[in-house]
This record gives sequence, C-alpha cells and structure tokens, in this order.
Amino acid sequence: MAVHAHPDDESSKGAATMARYVDEGVDVLVVTCTGGERGSILNPALQHRKDIEDNISDIRRAEMDRARAVLGVRQHWLGFVDSGLPEGDPLPPLPEGCFALVPLEEAVERLVREIREFRPHVMTTYDEYGGYPHPDHIRTHEISVAAFEAAADPDRFPDSGEPWQVLKLYYDVGFSMERTQTLHAALLAKGLESPFEEWFEKREEWFNKRRRPDLTTRVPVADWFERRDAALLAHATQVDPNGWFFSIPLDLQREVWPTEDFELARSLVDSSIPEDDLFAGVRDPVQA
Repeated sequence: MAVHAHPDDESSKGAATMARYVDEGVDVLVVTCTGGERGSILNPALQHRKDIEDNISDIRRAEMDRARAVLGVRQHWLGFVDSGLPEGDPLPPLPEGCFALVPLEEAVERLVREIREFRPHVMTTYDEYGGYPHPDHIRTHEISVAAFEAAADPDRFPDSGEPWQVLKLYYDVGFSMERTQTLHAALLAKGLESPFEEWFEKREEWFNKRRRPDLTTRVPVADWFERRDAALLAHATQVDPNGWFFSIPLDLQREVWPTEDFELARSLVDSSIPEDDLFAGVRDPVQA
C-alpha cells in the first residue's frame, strides 16, 4: 500500500517500484488522500484554460485513472480536500475544511479502514517533512504512521474492520541529495546540460534544515523507468512534458542511479540493512 497526498504523487514517487512489483504478481494499492482540487496547472500548454480550471477535480480524477492503468495498480480515494500550498510572508491561513485541518483521528480512522480491508504487508509514505513542506504531505505522513500503529490494535477504531498488522513501513526518499548530485555530475561529465543548478539553489536551504534521509533500501527498477514516466505524463495538467524531470536521458539514469530509494521506518521482521527489496524479511515464513 502506497499512501500519497495527491493524484500524481504516486507517479513521481516510487512509481517504477510499484510497476515492478505489479509485474511480479504483487497486489499494489495506492491510497490518495485528496483529490488535488487546489493543485496548480503546471503544464504550460494547458494553462489559462477556463474549461480545465472549472473542472480541475474531474480532470484530475481522469488523469489518475490513466496513470493507474499504466502502472497496473489499484487505487482508492481517501476523500479529503486538497489544502493547497500556501505562499507568502506571512503565510495565509489554510482553507477551512481542507485535509491538513481535518482532526487527526478522523483521517487516521479512514486510513485504518483501508489497511484493514486491503491487509498489506508493506506500506510506503513520506517522512516527517512530507518529502517537501506541503501541508498535505506532512499530514499524509502523520496519518500513515498513526494508522500503521492503530490498524493492529483491536481497541482502536473497533468498528473499522478486523485488526491487521502491517509488517514494514517505509518513507519514499525520491530525489535525495545523493541521487541529485550523482545525476548532476554524470550529466556534466557527458557534456550535457544539467537541470539541477537551479534545483540546488532553490532547495539547498531546505535540505540543510531537514534530517538527511537514511537510504536503507534501494530497489533496482531501471527496466521500469519508461512506465514511471508514462504514468507521470498521464497527469497532463501537473507536469511539463518538456520540463526538467524528462530531460535526463534514461540510459544515463540506468547507468548511474538505477534504483528507487526508501528509508525503513518501522519493521516487525528481520532483514539486513541495506536492502534491495521492500519485502525483505516478509517473503520468509514468520511466527505469529
């Protein structure tokens, strides 16, 4: 089970890993906390179109349907409303009724229902910083960690299904500083333009403030990079097909960083760090 804040997050974070496991016969469920109703239209070709702006919720659901089909995953909506990304100094208040302001227990209970119904062995979500400081990403982290613990407790939410113990919880690391610096150096070494000069300038302060993730688990997924990119392109309003994300040659990515990376946050099974499989220790029989 991969728990994400908005439609498109599943395709930019861990998508190749999900596609690989689907192809190996694993049942994969994406839980999307919000509908992405307040997301900006980031594709220059689709900006300033009233037909899109007026129907963004329906459009993003349709985009999610296409991405889900590309990846081969199942997907459920948790049913909360996008909080938007507040900007300004000081930051404006979050909109009433948005996901980040919903009482924590209410949001945790909905995710516990999903866990108890789907009964996953492994969960992925974001770290305490949300991957980046969007209020919905931080809230997704909070409810994921709380639901991981609560789903197994028969005294918590007793009317929300039979208790189920998830065995491992991971944080999706995504574009770590290590990965970014490696790709940047490889592009320059081949005489190619790197999109990361500006990226470093914008994010260096943020990286310096946060705890550096521990890359405990690197899943080899080079053969699934095309599926990852195709899923992300399915979210047409949310990505620029000519943008930096797609400017790094796939052959170079396969050569210098052929994995998607995770941090093991909770585990009830024995596995040796570093890992190359989210199911390390789970595939072996365990004592109840």
